Amino acid sequence: MSDIKEVLSKYKSIAMVGVSNDPTKASTIVMKYMQKYGFKVYPVNPRAEGQKILGEEVFAKISDINDQVDIVDVFRPSKEVYAIAEDTVKIGAKVLWLQLGIRDEKAKELMEKNDIKYIENKCTKMEYQKYFLKVRQAFPVLSD
Repeated sequence: MSDIKEVLSKYKSIAMVGVSNDPTKASTIVMKYMQKYGFKVYPVNPRAEGQKILGEEVFAKISDINDQVDIVDVFRPSKEVYAIAEDTVKIGAKVLWLQLGIRDEKAKELMEKNDIKYIENKCTKMEYQKYFLKVRQAFPVLSD
């Protein structure tokens, strides 16, 4: 079984860092999708702290979330990843997941040292579709 399939089967709470309250943004589309498939998503965006995105209260940083977070899913530039990785260790998350185009070697080393899974350059929504719905498409098909 692939690591990704195992992660998406086993872990159901996601702190989504960089999620936007703009419904057309990729991060918001991914959040809505993961909620639809039973994931508890905590939006993290310091500029939207205290607001709601897709019905969930927005947190300024992942360490503000009081519940157990399994996956830290990052929609921020690679240069911001290391600080997020440090917080990932602090909160005891199981996975640091970097979305498409995002990588950080130092964060990867930090995750390996702390026995936390590191996934880079992958979209949670597309991976979920691939492993659980047997769908391979970049964008949802519009229906009537």
